[in-house]
Order: sequence, then C-alpha cells, then structure tokens
Amino acid sequence: MTLNQKDKDEFLKTAIYAVKEASKVILRSNQKTVKTYKAKTDLVTSTDHESERVIIDIIRSKHPDHSILAEESGNFKKHLDYNWIIDPLDGTTNFVHSYPLFGVSIALSYKDKIIVGVVAELPSLNVYSAIQNGPAYCNDKIIKVSNNNKLIDSLLVTGFGYEHGNLWEDNMKLFKIFTDITQGVRRSGAAAIDICHAASGKTDGYWEFDIKPWDIAAGSIIAKQAGALITGIRGEEFSIWDNQILATNGKIHGEMLKIITSTI
Repeated sequence: MTLNQKDKDEFLKTAIYAVKEASKVILRSNQKTVKTYKAKTDLVTSTDHESERVIIDIIRSKHPDHSILAEESGNFKKHLDYNWIIDPLDGTTNFVHSYPLFGVSIALSYKDKIIVGVVAELPSLNVYSAIQNGPAYCNDKIIKVSNNNKLIDSLLVTGFGYEHGNLWEDNMKLFKIFTDITQGVRRSGAAAIDICHAASGKTDGYWEFDIKPWDIAAGSIIAKQAGALITGIRGEEFSIWDNQILATNGKIHGEMLKIITSTI
C-alpha cells in the first residue's frame, strides 16, 4: 500500500479529533479520581483509562484495521503497517496533584516510521501537531526550534523515570552538570510536553533515559518537523523503542553529546 498526502492529512484529522475529545474528558474530571499504583510511585487513575477508551474508540471507528499501542491497554500488533501509539494522560502525577502541566499524546507509525504526531498541552489546550515532511504547529502557528548556539545561554529540560536504578543515578549526574553550565534545567514531569517545548523554542534541548515509546512518539515527529536534531542519548540513531532520547535545536547538540559521553 502506498502512503499519500491525502492519507496523512486524514490520519492527522483523526489524531487531532481524538486528542481534543480526550482532553475534554481530562479537563472535566476530578483530579482526585480513583488512583492505583503500577509501581511504588507510578500512578494510574480512572481518568487515564477513560481518556484511553475515548481515543481507542475513535481510532477503531475510523481505522479498524490499524494496531494500537497504548500505555494502559490497546491491541498492538507490530507486524501491521499502521500502528497508533498513545499516551492518554501524560503527566498523571502532575494531574493528580493539580499541578498545571499534563497532556495527551497520539502518534501514528507507518512501517515503523512515525508519520503523524499530535500532543495536547493541558490545561492550556495548546495543540502541537506535525505530519511527515510537513511543518510543525502549535494550534495554527508554525513552530521552529530556537536559534541559540551556546550551551551556556541555553535552557534545558529532562525527566526522571520511576525506577531509581543506574540510569536514574546517571541522569542525576548530568542534571547537576548541565545545571552548572547552562541557564537552567527544568523537570516538568510530562515528557511529551517537554519535547514540544523544545520543538517550539521554549527550551533549547531535552534529554531523558528510561522513556517509553508512547511518551516520545508524537513529540519526536513534532520536534523533527520543527527543525530539531534527535538522536539517542549518546548520539546513536534515534528509535522510539530504545527508551532514551536527546533532542535539541541542533546547534548545541554536539556540546551536549560531549558532556554526556564523557560523564556516563
């Protein structure tokens, strides 16, 4: 099957519609909804499940032959050409604590390449989107990465996984180093939003270990189409399946890589 522009536009419409419907579910829900723990500090709420159900129902109604990989459920068959990758509530811990930064992330891959990405930043309702070989948007405005070319003038962002193992310790080392030699390092707790902030020039670079495909799939194509350089954490070819990412405006990428590879 050949993929054309009309197909991609139609898939983008599906993703934007699903993101907006899921956002309605999240914004009208009570933050103190029933919650459980997937791990000691890894929360999941009834809102996660309701948002995911809405997204899956929309995708299945419009594209019943596509596979779905979702954080909480889904029907994933990687051998199929089309695979939707969704995070129904990115930043669940923020949401539960009424901290105003969380969102919804939906991506579509075709033959293992991401071709559509949509992220809703909540509660602001900024919708970031991109399709393969097209511009990246925040709402109706085209976005681009920053032009900053000096690490010392940069604002960075990172995240920490729930498991406090060796990768967590490595990232703590990098967090301290980059805090000392940049304008600052932020830790928002919502990976999809972090990538979109780098894509739109709000920050200059983002890195993270122990990250899941649904956390970065949509954001990665948005950042790429906004002009970002994306690699593995040590400069490897990027894959959403490798659980790590370094995304920058391209101008500070080399400096960051030198520090990362000499530290861990």
